Amino acid sequence: MKKVYGVIGDPIGHSMSPVMHNDLFEHNEIDATYLAFHVKKGNLEAAVTGLKALGVSGFNVTVPHKTDIIPLLDDIDPLAKAIGAVNTVVNTNGKLIGFNTDGRGFVRALLNKGLSLTEQKVLVIGAGGAARAIYFSLAEAGVKEIDVCNRTVEKALSLKEACPFSVETKVSSISEAEKTIVDYDLLIQTTSIGMSPQVDDTPIRFKALKTNCFASDIIYNPLETKFLKEAKFIGASIQNGVDMFVNQGALAFEIWTSIFPDTNRMTENVLKQLGGSSC
Repeated sequence: MKKVYGVIGDPIGHSMSPVMHNDLFEHNEIDATYLAFHVKKGNLEAAVTGLKALGVSGFNVTVPHKTDIIPLLDDIDPLAKAIGAVNTVVNTNGKLIGFNTDGRGFVRALLNKGLSLTEQKVLVIGAGGAARAIYFSLAEAGVKEIDVCNRTVEKALSLKEACPFSVETKVSSISEAEKTIVDYDLLIQTTSIGMSPQVDDTPIRFKALKTNCFASDIIYNPLETKFLKEAKFIGASIQNGVDMFVNQGALAFEIWTSIFPDTNRMTENVLKQLGGSSC
């Protein structure tokens, strides 16, 4: 019997996950299909009940449901619980178990670039849901210093205070961080600023960066944001959001199938859908 997987969200028509995962199922000779389910905020509980009743084997969760789905699950991974958001659910013997592969996917994407994370002085720009997943996952991975800057300093401070892992962290405003940005080995842009169609916007300004600085932006549309263009012009190595998207998807696929898929194949597939090339 063909297994069914999917993704729930609102909106959902733009999702690249069905093409990516259906290709993986075919490539790995798994009799399964992956569907996109448009679920509005008020229909989440009914949708989860329905997916469970239908015996759907697993599904991804995207905006606006990543937090609201938690009380509807039977169990949740400790990291996902700490982050307060779930993006992957597996149906294990009728029980829905939630995970968060966003942050771990981002960490894997950095490691694939050859970065020794424990030696990096990191600046996370932003303090929203993506920043929380990335910050907690980097701390879990043993990074010693991760500073956070945000337009609202109180939000950055609450992020620091909620982290369940021991990590040295200073919080600051964006303007304060701009003055010390040359001190950082790794810059991580986690906000939606610079996303299409507002491609001329950037969350932080800088005229110089540390030698061998690495700049990463979780945005992948456009593939090269203004933030990345400016970092690249100064001489930094850059990475867009494709690698994070691919690796979080690969970890979800592994949770569902116990197979870690070919991420190069996944990247080529995603870039084909985006019509470009990765950094």
